[in-house]
Amino acid sequence: MQVILLERIENLGQMGDTVTVKNGFARNYLLPQQKALRANKENVAYFETQRAQLEAANLKKKKEAEKAAEKISGTELVMIRQASENGQLFGSVRTHDIKEALSEQGISIEKTQIMLSAPIKTIGLFPLRIKLHPEVDAAISVNIAKSDGDAESQRVIDESLVQEVATEEPTAETTHEDTNTEEKVAVEAQAAEASDDSQTSEKESTDEEAA
Repeated sequence: MQVILLERIENLGQMGDTVTVKNGFARNYLLPQQKALRANKENVAYFETQRAQLEAANLKKKKEAEKAAEKISGTELVMIRQASENGQLFGSVRTHDIKEALSEQGISIEKTQIMLSAPIKTIGLFPLRIKLHPEVDAAISVNIAKSDGDAESQRVIDESLVQEVATEEPTAETTHEDTNTEEKVAVEAQAAEASDDSQTSEKESTDEEAA
């Protein structure tokens, strides 16, 4: 399916670009999230009439996101979970768990803004990106442990490791590639989750009609 991007999407293009994407990705993510329009003559003409307004609105949102990123970046979420002796969780930590934990700290975001490519299934300290805007990220960490004491120990160990590798800076090319790969996987996971939610809603509606 061909779509017109209404904002910058990593690995796809900039606002106004016409790109080809998989039908499921468009229907489950880009279109319902109002990140794109179907590419046809009517929508192309509509976009051109709205371009200036869209660019101005985007700039305003970007500035707001930058302010929010300053407040959110560095946030640590401590989650106490039951786990086996080898660190495997009895369950997993998903985007809705992280969303709720952030909400408890007064930070309100959508699940789609959490760049989590797969559920977390082990204890540990995990870096995580929150996409506040197509061009603005906030870096937080998720500290999953069996107890508050274990969480503190993981934090201390992580800080020592960060100090050891502080002088080993990755190249700009490697960093960009890793970020793009992470973004792509996370967005695909969001689209799959949106599809699952849609199928669940349809099933519940069918069950109600049958009843």
